[in-house]
Amino acid sequence: MSTPDDRRYTDQHEWALVQGTDGTSTVVRVGITDHAQDALGDIVFVQLPSVGDEVGPGTPMGEVESTKSVSDVYAPVAGVVAAVNEALADTPETINADPYGAGWLVEISVAGEGGDPIGALLDADAYQALVDDSWRPRLRARTARRSL
Repeated sequence: MSTPDDRRYTDQHEWALVQGTDGTSTVVRVGITDHAQDALGDIVFVQLPSVGDEVGPGTPMGEVESTKSVSDVYAPVAGVVAAVNEALADTPETINADPYGAGWLVEISVAGEGGDPIGALLDADAYQALVDDSWRPRLRARTARRSL
């Protein structure tokens, strides 16, 4: 799956997409990337914050549990949780099937007029470079072992 260029990304493998603004705040939808869901494997449980909870950038706001591990989900922006994807309580595997669509996690209301609350995050090219770079050392290590 390609990395959609209509949203921004964190180095912790979350994505953020502006949903709209009402003049006093901007709503940002958040999920985990395809790379993250693939690395996790089959997702079996999601723990998300409650509507009304305050979150801050880079701080844990929930967990995603798979058959392999449990991983924190980090807030990409500061704000108040405005919505939670309740469907994930019964079908957490939706994150595996559609991480950039129906598998979204929360929507965060970011206070402030104007500006781009996700502008400082990674664009699709920068995120893809991050993912590609994280695989290169492993590939080199495998190549080195084969030559022994």
